[in-house]
Amino acid sequence: MCAMHDAPLPQPAAQMSSGQEACTPQFIGSEIYRHSSYGTKHPLSIPRVSTCIDLCRAMGWLPENVYHDSPLATHQQLARFHDPAYIAAVQAAERTQHTSAEVRARHDLGARGNPIFPEMFRRPATAAGGSILAARMLLDRPGKVHSPAGGTHHGQRDRASGFCYFNDPVLALLTLLDSGLSRVLYLDTDAHHADGVQDALHGDPRVLMISVHEDGRWPMATAADGTVKGSARDIAGGAARNIPVPPDFNDDEMAYVLEAAVLPLIDAFEPEAIVIQGGSDACADDPLSRLGLSNTALWRVVRSVMDLAPRTLMLGGGGYNPWSVGRTWAGFWAVLNGFEIPARVTPEAERVLRGLSWRHSRGRNPPESWFTALADPPRRGPLRPAVREAVAAALAASPVHDTAC
Repeated sequence: MCAMHDAPLPQPAAQMSSGQEACTPQFIGSEIYRHSSYGTKHPLSIPRVSTCIDLCRAMGWLPENVYHDSPLATHQQLARFHDPAYIAAVQAAERTQHTSAEVRARHDLGARGNPIFPEMFRRPATAAGGSILAARMLLDRPGKVHSPAGGTHHGQRDRASGFCYFNDPVLALLTLLDSGLSRVLYLDTDAHHADGVQDALHGDPRVLMISVHEDGRWPMATAADGTVKGSARDIAGGAARNIPVPPDFNDDEMAYVLEAAVLPLIDAFEPEAIVIQGGSDACADDPLSRLGLSNTALWRVVRSVMDLAPRTLMLGGGGYNPWSVGRTWAGFWAVLNGFEIPARVTPEAERVLRGLSWRHSRGRNPPESWFTALADPPRRGPLRPAVREAVAAALAASPVHDTAC
C-alpha cells in the first residue's frame, strides 16, 4: 500500500494557537476536486467543492488561517466501516482503470452510476479524510467545521451506491462515538434518503438520524417480496426519523418541518455534536429532484440548529447544478460564521460564477441572478396535508432515547 495512505492525520491542536481562534469556524477542502470528474456525461462532471472554495475566497470569507487541506483517509480509517476487500477493490480499479465482471457485480464499481475514473479512490478517500479530520478537530476544540466535499451518504460497507464510494458521514459519526460521545445527531436535508447512514448505524441509540427527503425518490425501500415500499424507511428502532416530503416541497413547508419536528426532536435528544448533510439537490434548480426549495430555506435550517450542540460539522452532499451547489455551500459557510449575505456578490465572486458552464439544458441560458447573487428568491407555497402527515408520523415513532439514563 502506498505510504501516503497510511500517514497520520495532522493534529488539529497544533493548527489553532489560541482559544479565540479555536472558536472560529474551520474549513476543510482540497484541490483534488478542481480537476477530478466522474466523466463528461455524469451528473458529477460539474465543479462543486472548488466553486464553493473560490466563492468563499472571492467574498472575502475564507482567510488562509482557517483553511485546512484534507488528508487522504488511511486504509485503517476506512476499514472502521468499510470491508477491507472492498477498499482494495476500489484502489485496484483506480490503478488499472478496469474491473472484472465479478468485482463489478459484487461491489457495483463501474456500474449503477458509480464509474471508473482516474481518482476514484483518492477523491472519496480525501472526502473521508476531511470528515474524519473535522470530527477530530471538533473533539479537540468544540466549534464548527465546514467540509463541503463530505456528505456521501449512500456508500455501503462493501459496495458503491448513488455516486458514493465511501460513506464519510458514517466515518465522521464513528469518530465522534469512538471518542466517548453518547448523543450525536445526524440531520440530512438532501433530496435523497440517507440510506447508507441509516443502514450503518441502525439500532445504535447514541445516534439520532433525521432525514428530510423527497418521497418516492431513489433510493426506494424494497419489501421482502420485492415490492417497492417508498423511500421513507425506519429500520433503526426509534433512532431514525424519516420525513418523506412531496414534490414541489416549498420554503414554508420546510419551515414547518423545522419548527414542528426537527427542533423538538433535537431539543429532546440534547446532542453533544451535530452532523448536518446539506445536499443542494433539494433546491428547485437541481435536475435530480422535484423539490422546490430555495437555498435560503436550507440556510435557515442550519442557522436554527448549529448552536444546539457544542460541536457542529457541516457537510455537502448532493447537488448537480454548478451554480446552485456552489452558491448554496458558500452560503452555509457564511451562516456558520454569522456573515451577512449581501444582495449582490463581489465582482470577484461574479467572475467565478460567470466562469462556470454546464452541459445541461438549464445551463444554456442561465438567469442573471445565478451570476450576481448567492441567495435564491423565496419559494413560498401552501402547507399541504402530506407534509403534516409526514411530520406526525415522525413524531409518533418511539420516543427519543435518553442514553444518559
